[in-house]
Amino acid sequence: MSKIQVTQPLLPDFEEYVAEIKDIWDTKWLTNFGAKHQLLKEKLKDYLGVSNISLFTNGHLALEAILSCMNLKGEVITTPYTFISTTNAIIRTGLKPVFCDIDDNFNIDVKKIEELITEKTTAILPVHVYGKPVDVLAIDKIAQKYNLKVIYDAAHAFGVNVEDEHIANFGDASMFSFHATKVFNTIEGGAVCFKDDALADKLHQWKNFGMKDEISQSCIAPNAKMNEFQAAMGLCNLRQIEQAIERRKVLYERYEYNLRDISGIRLNNIPKNIKYNYAYFPVIFENLDRNKIQEMLMQNDFVSRKYFYPLTSDIIGYKTDLKKARYICEHVLTLPLFSELKATDVDTICNLIKNFN
Repeated sequence: MSKIQVTQPLLPDFEEYVAEIKDIWDTKWLTNFGAKHQLLKEKLKDYLGVSNISLFTNGHLALEAILSCMNLKGEVITTPYTFISTTNAIIRTGLKPVFCDIDDNFNIDVKKIEELITEKTTAILPVHVYGKPVDVLAIDKIAQKYNLKVIYDAAHAFGVNVEDEHIANFGDASMFSFHATKVFNTIEGGAVCFKDDALADKLHQWKNFGMKDEISQSCIAPNAKMNEFQAAMGLCNLRQIEQAIERRKVLYERYEYNLRDISGIRLNNIPKNIKYNYAYFPVIFENLDRNKIQEMLMQNDFVSRKYFYPLTSDIIGYKTDLKKARYICEHVLTLPLFSELKATDVDTICNLIKNFN
């Protein structure tokens, strides 16, 4: 059989997507803030319950944009347990990442943030790892105490709520990735939600070469606009996102049921006060060899991923003493999880792990 990948993109029915893009042939408007772009923007504002959102060609540039447009200088406290994009965005916008260790939930340890704050600290950039929210209330208190900005990397957290409040409404801004591997995708794509109305024009100009109008610039910036075909995919996928999350939940709970009593592994704990999106199924192999488990699964045509490995602080050459983050990155595997995954495949994966020796 063909290999079962660790993830698979959510796709609408082919005919639905064709119907959605048909009028693009009539308008000949392929990019540059067309009708699809504007409609998706409004639909996402409603879904996320936010007043401000800006769409981008990918999540990485959305994160660079908000860091740039906030005019931040100095140091940003962040996590090393993330995809390299988070760290790269900080560095590429002229900021210095200061790495904080993580807690048992895989997120930045809020109890260790204050000891890292200096006169150079300008912001905190936590990541909602695997879509599981950081302690947003605790971080907001720290930010208010030290007058810091909070920008959340919410790349994994589309569709997640905390106490009935969508995750996009915490902090000063939140970036979402709409990459094909995410719960919600626009093929490639991303967005940033933000509180300060004054950022709207800045973000719009930043993703359009920094152009204020046809003859003048406000800044030197890239082209980061979402095109009409991306937006059309987003419109289609937004119609089915809740059903897709519900299918993910069923599979996630099946994994939990099958693996919960196995000695030597630790599963992801989901707090009861959140509406989760079941983005990933990470397993910490504490008394089993993670690398051999991965090889065994691959031999049986199941792809797993060391996600995240290595730490981003290691990738960019920072010397750090981050014991918990290092332990997790050396013991984690994320198992296949996507809405079209078969329940029988989940059972097979679990049985392979149970019988591994």
